[in-house]
Order: sequence, then C-alpha cells, then structure tokens
Amino acid sequence: QVQLVESGGGLVQAGGSLRLSCAASGRTFSIYAMGWFRQAPGKERAFVAAISWSGGSTSYSDSVKGRFTISRDNAKNTVTLQMNSLNPEDTAVYYCAARRTFSRLLAREAREYDDWGQGTQVTVSS
Repeated sequence: QVQLVESGGGLVQAGGSLRLSCAASGRTFSIYAMGWFRQAPGKERAFVAAISWSGGSTSYSDSVKGRFTISRDNAKNTVTLQMNSLNPEDTAVYYCAARRTFSRLLAREAREYDDWGQGTQVTVSS
C-alpha cells in the first residue's frame, strides 16, 4: 500500500546527533500518521515518535522526549527524525511506519501501523 525506505543510520559517539529520513511512495494519499519505532537485539519493537500527516501533531516516548524531533514534508512525502544527545541505549534498528486509518490520538503501538520500512541501524558508542 505504502512503500517506506529509511536512510541516515550509522555509527555515532555518545552525545552526538543523527538525522534519519523516511521516503514514502505508493498510496501516500492514504497516510494518516507516520511513526518511528526501534528494536534492539532481544528487545521488543518500541515506539519512538509519531506525527499526523495533515495537522502535524506529534507524540514522543518518554525516553526520547526533549532529545528527538519528528517532522514531515508532505510535498516530498518524507518524514525525518532528528536525534540529539544520543546515548548507547539508543542503539537499535530504527523503523519507519505508516498508519492508513483514522485514530483520534496518535498510535503508539507497532500493531496499529500498516506499512513498514526495512529499517536502518543506529549504533551509539560510549
């Protein structure tokens, strides 16, 4: 339905910054919200941030609030995640996800999203 491709992952030192991008294609007109999730080895996929496609409302997990910023460019069909003050606990594969159905509040559960990218590795060294 919606194809998503993440980019921007890599290695960074603790305290540094990275900017992840997600390019959407296909039925982009169906997108209601976009989200970022992350999954570390042996851990469950966890919510990071989300943004509504039309209004730009945002939601963040407590662990990244104040450090990460999600934004979108509707004309370019892209979503970005600016990550600052990174620490080793942020090390994970980061996934971009799209929700194609309405919800009053931004979804924070992986099962509530319909389409997923392949993921991009973020490694933060100490």
